[in-house]
Amino acid sequence: MSQLISAEELHELVPAGSRQLRILDVRWRLDRPDGRPEYLRGHLPGAVYVDMDHELAEHGLPVTEGRHPLPSLPRLQAAARRWGLNDGDIVVVYDDMKNMSSARAWWLLRHAGMEDVRVLDGALQGWTDADFPLEAGEVAPEPGAVTLDYGKQKVVGIDDVADVPAYGTLLDVRAAERFTGEHEPIDPRAGHIPGAVNAPTVQNVDAEGRFLPAEVLRQRFLDLGVDPESPVVSYCGSGINGAHATFALQLAGFDAALYPGSFSQWANHPEREVVTGESPAPH
Repeated sequence: MSQLISAEELHELVPAGSRQLRILDVRWRLDRPDGRPEYLRGHLPGAVYVDMDHELAEHGLPVTEGRHPLPSLPRLQAAARRWGLNDGDIVVVYDDMKNMSSARAWWLLRHAGMEDVRVLDGALQGWTDADFPLEAGEVAPEPGAVTLDYGKQKVVGIDDVADVPAYGTLLDVRAAERFTGEHEPIDPRAGHIPGAVNAPTVQNVDAEGRFLPAEVLRQRFLDLGVDPESPVVSYCGSGINGAHATFALQLAGFDAALYPGSFSQWANHPEREVVTGESPAPH
């Protein structure tokens, strides 16, 4: 079962009605976290708005947990039921930013046990480029009764992530200037976790936001030093773009894990070393 779905495939799936379909609009940006105004102006027909900060993250303490800690299971389950999700549904997620934010919903729902969660390739642009219609206003579905349970995706915590470069590959998927420490707009220290390799997640998609072919992605990660026989873990600023990289790694055939706390958690612990400069040579 493919975890990617094209606009054309989704357009065909909508009227089929063989299984319940739920579409989630996960618009969020670091500089404009509330995507609801854009959603209300135009979204895929039937799409429900998902609030990143309040439904896909817990209200933790940035000093200890990072900016977007994983939501508690009760929080995520309550949100998923608000979105109208039921066990066995087909769920399609998208945003307006090359799926950089919607992949968080994909990862969480897969982690919580939903079997059929797909990412709309090309995101919102892919839909509109195909000349498919949008609708305006709020969508309020009948509440669902989905039952979720964490444990289906690999997760690495702050106490273990430092050891990853010794036996696998740790990918920092932020922009190069944040990785090297030249520019840090939000976290208290600049740089990266020792031993991490820079692999900006924006390079996993093309100019239109479509994921590169699986074989191209696989070669990219191999060139970065990822070993198919060893663990690979991704992280970003707060665990959002890291999920996008995890998705790309899984498309490429790697059994990837996520460090959800990411650099926003790491940098807030003064006892944890932060380094600057370029990536180490691939091993």
